[in-house]
Amino acid sequence: MKELHIDIETYSSADLAKCGVYKYTESPDFEILLFGYSCDGGEVRVVDLACGEKLPKEIQEALEDESVTKLAHNASFERVCLSRYLGYPTGEYLNPEEWKCTMVWSAYMGLPLSLAGVGAVLGLDKQKMGEGKDLIRYFCVPCAPTKTNGGRTRNLPSDAPDKWDVFKKYNVRDVEVEMQIQQKLERFPVPDPVWEEYAIDQEINDRGVRIDGVLVQNAIAMDTEIKEELKTKMQELTALENPNSVSQLSGWLADNGVETDSLGKKQVKALMEEVPEEIREVLRLRQQLAKSSVKKYQAMKNAACSDGRARGMFMFYGANRTGRFSGRLIQMQNLPQNHLPDLAEARALVRQGNLEAVKMLYEDVPDTLSQLIRTAFIPREGARFYVADFSAIEARVLSWIAGEEWRMEVFASGGDIYCATASRMFGVPVVKHGENGELRQKGKQAELSCGYGGSVGALKAMGALELGMKEEELKPLVDSWRSANPNIVRLWGEIERAAIKVIQKKEPQQVKCLRFTYQSGFLFIYLPSGRKLAYVKPRLGENQFGGTSITYEGVGGTKKWERLESFGGKLTENVIQAISRDILCYAMRTLRCCSIVMHVHDELIIEADPRVSLEAICEQMGRTPPWTPGLVLRADGFTSDFYMKD
Repeated sequence: MKELHIDIETYSSADLAKCGVYKYTESPDFEILLFGYSCDGGEVRVVDLACGEKLPKEIQEALEDESVTKLAHNASFERVCLSRYLGYPTGEYLNPEEWKCTMVWSAYMGLPLSLAGVGAVLGLDKQKMGEGKDLIRYFCVPCAPTKTNGGRTRNLPSDAPDKWDVFKKYNVRDVEVEMQIQQKLERFPVPDPVWEEYAIDQEINDRGVRIDGVLVQNAIAMDTEIKEELKTKMQELTALENPNSVSQLSGWLADNGVETDSLGKKQVKALMEEVPEEIREVLRLRQQLAKSSVKKYQAMKNAACSDGRARGMFMFYGANRTGRFSGRLIQMQNLPQNHLPDLAEARALVRQGNLEAVKMLYEDVPDTLSQLIRTAFIPREGARFYVADFSAIEARVLSWIAGEEWRMEVFASGGDIYCATASRMFGVPVVKHGENGELRQKGKQAELSCGYGGSVGALKAMGALELGMKEEELKPLVDSWRSANPNIVRLWGEIERAAIKVIQKKEPQQVKCLRFTYQSGFLFIYLPSGRKLAYVKPRLGENQFGGTSITYEGVGGTKKWERLESFGGKLTENVIQAISRDILCYAMRTLRCCSIVMHVHDELIIEADPRVSLEAICEQMGRTPPWTPGLVLRADGFTSDFYMKD
């Protein structure tokens, strides 16, 4: 046996969506109901474990045989569940290096992540059965007790034999669809280095990170109590039954002469500057009540396993346009920042459960709890966190690809790119906190907004107006940035023209270190690492300005499979973010032995003995991959007894 295709159906009273697969398998009633499999592409068989059948000895042995490749769609689910089935304790799991995932393979090709979605797009002979959702709801999760079902809280195979027979066919079909995906995509194999990155990702998810349960529990309790107090205050001021209701509060504001079409964060902030004090107080309370980020404490509690560590927080290839990671469960990618100067002291008060002291010292308790969210991640006993991140990695990669030499010199000399950009834009020296220092913010805004073809709209989206810039100075700011970075502007056009030519003529094109090809209905952009970006069924059309547009099929903002439009700046962004992702993965590979527990954007969080050298970790992380000659990288870091933003 060389390959074993697997699909399982399971039962647990734990809520998989809320707690994740690691915690899900810890439920005392967790069990595998059906085990569908195929050996080396042969006939699919189902082992009915729920009805007493046993897994064949050779199949059970294959699960731990390093010479057998195990394949599944969303393979981490099968791997973790089967680890529990085989009796592995919490924290120990089947070796991810022996597994491959058809969901990752689909994502690599720019296809949908769901089994049904990829099957439909590829036009497979056999499609996922539509009855599946109802059958999973019937057999795999608890049911509500009713008179009709005799008051039971779980449906067993014996409660609906006909449905159970269909469920077994559904299990077979899932394996067949997985196998067909592999057959369809075998002309486009995922490179071995990407599978190595997948194994590293699974190791990080398996390792998990320790949660400070005391801090989490007290933060949840404090948030509940303070929200009740705030709601009571608002009721006293407004006489509304539910002042947290958008419609009720909007009506109250209208009755008091304040018209607004939204109570979003930005709108409330703007309103507060122009309303009387009594209404401002209501809006201030509204802001505090609306603080939703503290829900992450509940997510931490839900995800923490029996050993106090949260696992499964990172999704490999979650963003299939670039291959970047996305977040699961606690959503590490959008944690609130911390700006409290006395973070450790505030944290200690919450751990003590001292709400009165928190209220006395901090005006906005929900905001304080929000700023402490990062600090709920802590290292194991006797270890510290080593937090290291790349400095301005996207700006560095963009400058390197485009050949913008003056920017490369700034990075090589350790200069401040925002000051250097402002200096070049305005023709005067700009020093942070020094000569013409007020221009640095404009340089920063332009850097963050304009690198991928963004104009006035991008500046506004990045908050330029809120930072005090005037509408009339935005367009000149864009023009100044583009004048200062002619090679980057040229790169957008070169990438767009190459993509258009490939789609038109189906002939390969080269731009710098990027290669564009067309094959079997895919536009591919080969990156310096050897990885490639895939765009499904590319076409040329006409954009809103009358020029040629590039369109392709993908998952859009509506989460549906649809035709999407792109342009040179957007393709450049995909490429730069993808290369930055590859550099992060290269750093993960070089630091694999150092117990990486988390990664957020361009930052690695390592759990290590306090005697480990921070300088050595940053030096290792900042090493330039062999496929980026001439790129200047730098990694900076700090150590801490809890996670935070330095």
